Amino acid sequence: MSKISNVLSMLEYLSTGKKYSLAELSEKLEVTPRMIRVYKDEIEKAGIYIDTIKGPYGGYVLNQNINVPKRFITPETINIKNKDLFNLINRALKEKRKCFIEYYSKDEKNISERTVHPYDLILLGLEWGVAAYCESKEEIRHFYINRIKSIKVLEKF
Repeated sequence: MSKISNVLSMLEYLSTGKKYSLAELSEKLEVTPRMIRVYKDEIEKAGIYIDTIKGPYGGYVLNQNINVPKRFITPETINIKNKDLFNLINRALKEKRKCFIEYYSKDEKNISERTVHPYDLILLGLEWGVAAYCESKEEIRHFYINRIKSIKVLEKF
């Protein structure tokens, strides 16, 4: 498994509130105890602090409530027809730019033109979408990426 996957798995185990020894975690994640210490340091750099209980019955305990993302989604299950649109929206998000989109209605009969300020990429069921402020509706809306006909990245907002 990758480092990110192992860190998420470790957080998932610790978020149950159970104490895990270094040996238990290294066995579950199939890594060395040294790597468990590295993962702990990385998690703490992100602001999630793990308590260390010393001694022969010691281990690691997470004494705070955090939401660990559940990893039930695999890349094969997510439906996206146009990865270029996804990448353009992702670029607009990073650069804090608004976008002009042509968007299909649900029945794909009508097309509306909208200027949106993307906030985040989200999963809508098993499809990628974008949460964005829509200037014409003057509110935050969710747009399915697969229903975007065209997109033009505009100036910063």
